[in-house]
Amino acid sequence: LWGDFIFWVKSPLTNVLLEEDFWERGGKTMKKCIITISRQCGSGGHTIGKTVAERLGIPFYDKKLVQIVAERSGLSAETVRREGEYSSASSLFTSVSSRGYSAYNANQRENMALPDQINAYQTELIKELAEKESCVIVGRCADYILQGRKDCFHVFITGALPDRANRVIAEHGVAADAARSHVKERDRKRSSYYKHITDQAWGMAANYDLCLNSSKLGIDRCVELILAATHMDS
Repeated sequence: LWGDFIFWVKSPLTNVLLEEDFWERGGKTMKKCIITISRQCGSGGHTIGKTVAERLGIPFYDKKLVQIVAERSGLSAETVRREGEYSSASSLFTSVSSRGYSAYNANQRENMALPDQINAYQTELIKELAEKESCVIVGRCADYILQGRKDCFHVFITGALPDRANRVIAEHGVAADAARSHVKERDRKRSSYYKHITDQAWGMAANYDLCLNSSKLGIDRCVELILAATHMDS
């Protein structure tokens, strides 16, 4: 799908914003911006998103989002992590997706399959975070959940398979002989979950404002391009 694709910029964040779309940073008035990071396994998306958030001084939600959903739902963090983005094919087969009905009715949640219960909580939380303040959100279909908002910027991070395999070996302790299959399986599950929740293809460039190849560009350059594209690098 991606090949030697280096980067694609669909549109900078240049929509007309209202007064409430601005926030204070270091004594300066900044426009509000929610940055979503979708990523292939091992592409460095977590690191890129975290660094962008640190550079901007805004909250970063990845594992923290999982923890909040676990607290609200009463499920374990491991269950939320697994079923909230890596649901098995059998789990998704018995699930009907939250797209067709309200994700915010507690009574409905009790009757949902587990992936849909978790998606309902995640959808509610992601929308709350976007209303509250600027932030960086990794994964969890956030690009789809927040589509149409003028204050959002959606990013997809890809990378060459050998580089992604090497990263999961170095950063997550995955065995060298299993790294490539680990990366492919994670991506397969993310793609299936995304398709189930959104009825769209995961990783299609047209669904994002900026697509970056971390193998071609490196982590630091990806960070700089995101900051420049959102006009939040000053």
